[in-house]
Amino acid sequence: MSAAVGPHEGEPHEESSRSRLNWLRAGVLGANDGIVSTAGIVMGVAGATTDRSAITIAGVAGLVAGAMSMAAGEYVSVSTQRDSELALLDKERRELRDDPQDELAELAGLYVDKGLDEELAVEVARQLTAYDALGAHAEAELGIDPDEITSAWNAALASMVSFTLGALLPLLTILLVAQGARVGVTVGAVAVALALTGWASARLGYGPAGRAVVRNVAGGLFAMGVTYLIGSLLGTHL
Repeated sequence: MSAAVGPHEGEPHEESSRSRLNWLRAGVLGANDGIVSTAGIVMGVAGATTDRSAITIAGVAGLVAGAMSMAAGEYVSVSTQRDSELALLDKERRELRDDPQDELAELAGLYVDKGLDEELAVEVARQLTAYDALGAHAEAELGIDPDEITSAWNAALASMVSFTLGALLPLLTILLVAQGARVGVTVGAVAVALALTGWASARLGYGPAGRAVVRNVAGGLFAMGVTYLIGSLLGTHL
């Protein structure tokens, strides 16, 4: 009895699913960066002074600077990747137009390298070329899906929004809680948020959730502890 043809249930094999997972993972990581970096800033200032205005200014400046930096960095990175992918696809189109037989042989050779015998590899290459020559070569040679070229503007906006949402948690917590409890409540809120982002990143990457949560929370607490200590030392000497 032959097995059913198709992907296993619960495993995302479609390119669109992979793309969505990449976007979700990037969003989770952006929020995580916003939480940790802004928490570090406001905790550092809180260690130096109890002045709510100083904490507000530092926190808002850190949020805006971080969000802009994330957006600019993502835009530059994705633009560079996009330009490279488009140039490679243009090159592949020219080669398919100018020397289709050599390209067919090249594609068959790639499938031989993956384990197919030569006769089957040639037949697979012929059928894929007839169906979508550019798509077949882009996937086998370049690891690119011509229909899934990422927008640099979308990537920049997603990074900026996710960072901002993450940064708002420690900023609002430390500003809205009474002075005597602000540090402890902020630490607790950040720890819970980092546990959630650690769990989400592990689930999206099919990794062990417990290890990711511990690693994420420990890293965030360490960062807050260091900045609070430095702020406290500077606050007593300035």
